[in-house]
Amino acid sequence: MVIRSVPRRAAAVLGTLLAGLLLVLTGCATSGAAGGSSSGPPRSTATAAADAPGPSGAPDRPRGMPVVPAGALPVQARDTLRLIDAGGPFPYPQDGTVFGNRERLLPRQPRGYYHEYTVPTPGSPDRGARRLVTGQGHETYYTDDHYRTFKAVLR
Repeated sequence: MVIRSVPRRAAAVLGTLLAGLLLVLTGCATSGAAGGSSSGPPRSTATAAADAPGPSGAPDRPRGMPVVPAGALPVQARDTLRLIDAGGPFPYPQDGTVFGNRERLLPRQPRGYYHEYTVPTPGSPDRGARRLVTGQGHETYYTDDHYRTFKAVLR
């Protein structure tokens, strides 16, 4: 048997597929349904499970928001996730401050619900445009374009 290294792109695709499968399995186990919608285009079970209410009662992500497995994030984002989980210390004084969601791309929540953290950008003279935003319901979002778009992080 010959074992070859898996290119990074293939590994990222595989991670996305595995994360989707995990969503399907956990969504079916908790809801007892296969997901989908009676109106509009059919949705995959993975989409339905990710749109289901999370622990706080809010959706884990807005409908149609792209998802990214934590393992497919840039290494700097994964490092920042580890710092968040450990409670710091954080390299920037702005890390952990309230994220106001002025763009209204994340589910509406009271002020103070979301907090933002810098994801360092190699070669950038400042903090760069990459951030992780966490919610009190343990949801996590990633942006690499300074809040113009978000991806829900599957952890």
